[in-house]
Amino acid sequence: MAKTIAISDDVYQLLSRAKLPGESFSDVIRRGMKRPLKLSDTVGSKTISKEDWERARAVIRNAEAETRKKLRKTLS
Repeated sequence: MAKTIAISDDVYQLLSRAKLPGESFSDVIRRGMKRPLKLSDTVGSKTISKEDWERARAVIRNAEAETRKKLRKTLS
């Protein structure tokens, strides 16, 4: 069953640009909802500030570096 929703003009433009040939707007939305959410997706959405995002990214990078370091030590 089809439903009507109201979206702002800028969102309509975003959907139009994301739409592939032969794809419906429902398909675009479905495709967008299936992909995993990344931390960077929330930047600028007032969910997380750019500064907090940079700090979180630094923490993640440091944790990854430590993990790689421990793996190298374990494997050598």
